[in-house]
Amino acid sequence: MSHGLLLVGHGSRSARGRAEVLELGSLVQQAAGAVPVETGFLELSDPPADLALDRLVARGVRSVVVVPLMLNAAGHAKSDVPAVVLSGRVRYRDVPIAYARPLGIDTVTVALAQQRVCDAGGRKTPLLVVARGTSEPEANADAARVSRLLAECTDAPWVVTGFSGLTWPSVPDALDQCMRLGADRLVVFAWYLSTGVLVERMQQQARAWSAISGVEMLDAGHLGPDPALVPLVLDRAAEALAGQATMTCDVCSYRAPFPGLEQRAGMPLGVGHSHLAAEHRHAH
Repeated sequence: MSHGLLLVGHGSRSARGRAEVLELGSLVQQAAGAVPVETGFLELSDPPADLALDRLVARGVRSVVVVPLMLNAAGHAKSDVPAVVLSGRVRYRDVPIAYARPLGIDTVTVALAQQRVCDAGGRKTPLLVVARGTSEPEANADAARVSRLLAECTDAPWVVTGFSGLTWPSVPDALDQCMRLGADRLVVFAWYLSTGVLVERMQQQARAWSAISGVEMLDAGHLGPDPALVPLVLDRAAEALAGQATMTCDVCSYRAPFPGLEQRAGMPLGVGHSHLAAEHRHAH
């Protein structure tokens, strides 16, 4: 047996959110055939990513590729999952462990988002895209980028980007902006791979806003464990195996001093939610 795949999700208090990530892992395993696949989480859900790695090694793989099941390259993809990789390299020094880049903004993820919007009847409709908020400026900028791309391919007359937390604008503020722009009908899409507490809260806020404002709200959902994502996951793994996984890090605050976040550059890995802080500098 040559290599195995470790898929790492964030984790959620939502049972449905955990189930969706595990379902995507199951779809990847079906497509991967004889290549072993294990799925783990950084927090809130079982199994923990390091335990999933242990299971993979116990299955006899000679090397491992770790694929973060995440869209934006924020702290989890840049610090927490790499900490899992580094911890695994310490425990299994004779098993090479490669790290793949996140799923990110890709024709696959954008096309699937377009499908969700169109299936909701939201083509040519004002669009609100809600992403996970983060303290990483590059990831927040990526959310704005995917909003524009999705607006382009759904013929939206305009688009607003909102965030579920940590940064601005919040979902209520973004909804208020949509009303001020004159929307009488709005399609809302969550730029999330799986559902969870944050997605469910956003949907509740949007429904409540629709009831008060009188603006019709179309819920386009989120990406979810769609078979269309499987080739992308496998492509990310193949890149890492070939040593071709590269991050777009021109303005990454973990790599170089970003105005206002200068202390973050080169900080130890795993300082977020992985609880596996390691004394290594951020490597690309």
